[in-house]
Amino acid sequence: MMEILSRISATDCVKLCHRVVDGLCGREPPCRSDYSTTWSLEEWLQLLDFLTSLFRLAVGNDIPDEEVSGADHSHADAVLSVLRGRWEEIRRALLDRTSSISSATLQDFDWQLKLALSSDKISSLNTPLLSLCLDVRENGALRPITMELNREEVSTLISSLEAANKVHTQGTCHLINV
Repeated sequence: MMEILSRISATDCVKLCHRVVDGLCGREPPCRSDYSTTWSLEEWLQLLDFLTSLFRLAVGNDIPDEEVSGADHSHADAVLSVLRGRWEEIRRALLDRTSSISSATLQDFDWQLKLALSSDKISSLNTPLLSLCLDVRENGALRPITMELNREEVSTLISSLEAANKVHTQGTCHLINV
């Protein structure tokens, strides 16, 4: 891909890479019309895909510079300079994209412990049940969710929440797979 990229100067390569990162971060991406005399449509699409994937993978998987460059080339240095300079911005964009996959957020919750003494099939149960009411905001609307859990289900829920918290506290940027 570096040979295709070498059709423009190293300075223009830096500008192009910044525009690719802009597109990755939700701003104006590079325009095909600015480069239509340099690359065919197929080459342009391959180059954009290559650069976008490179920035996503390098930041998302925390790949060191040496592994990214792979070649002594002025254009590789230009790409690396943009990557180094905008690393944190790319990381934030990837985290935002990952967290926006689910727009539902927990606003409030309430719980109540009940003791089921009997059921229609069994005369004596003595089973504790947790009644859990969640207020979830999704797309601006508040939606109540109510569930009743037995001891095993509560244990499973707690384990799942602890695992999610552990992943969150370890930094979600390592989980971003593009």
